[in-house]
Amino acid sequence: MSAGHGHRLHRPGDTLVHRLPPQCKLAAVIAFALTVVATPREWFAAFGAYALLLAGVALAARIPPGFVLRRMAVEIPFVLFAVAIPFIGTGERVAVAGLSLSVPGLWAAWNILAKATLGVAASILLAATTEPRLMLLGAQRLRLPPLLVQIAMFMLRYMDVVAGEMRRMRVARESRGFAARDVRHLPVVARSAGALFIRSYERGERVHLAMLSRGYTGSMPVVVDLAASARQWLVAAMLPGAALVALLGNWGMA
Repeated sequence: MSAGHGHRLHRPGDTLVHRLPPQCKLAAVIAFALTVVATPREWFAAFGAYALLLAGVALAARIPPGFVLRRMAVEIPFVLFAVAIPFIGTGERVAVAGLSLSVPGLWAAWNILAKATLGVAASILLAATTEPRLMLLGAQRLRLPPLLVQIAMFMLRYMDVVAGEMRRMRVARESRGFAARDVRHLPVVARSAGALFIRSYERGERVHLAMLSRGYTGSMPVVVDLAASARQWLVAAMLPGAALVALLGNWGMA
């Protein structure tokens, strides 16, 4: 389970951001996200400051802008939802490019887009500078229930195994001339999904028995020292700290 696995979101490096312990980065991103959520939607300057802070982190971590932008495609459903709000919203209307849009809907769309974009960007930077396995260990250091951490670790470890099994089943079907073209082929796909579930369940049972035979008692041994120094916590606190300063600065000008 402790074997390393590459991940599309992780970008290896040897920068100050990469070297920070994962629990420090997790706490910093959570505090930053809470600050962003607490910011009133009318404070445009604060959102601009948050974006500059994330750009500074990306620069310090040597993460190219294109790397972040390509992975922000996960936000598309939120963008589509936000774009629809001004059209279906109620209340005062305003004409924009010949379209009648709801003023409260425009504010709501901006609020969703600004905060979701900043949150997604911060999460991508966290994933890009932290190995998934270390991120889970960092969550455990932050007192996340160990059982949840172990479940997530096994999901991470065997995700590629299950995906490989699914690919082999698809190749086997296609080698026998099967191609899912319409709803008539759904029963075959459903049976394949059922078979994949049974194989995955049986694999989990075998792995669990193997762990018990090797002395597993409910907790996994920790082989990586994730202790964080006061200096590292201070460095990680610079992001949420600067965001809080920007928030309080706008508060004073409001």
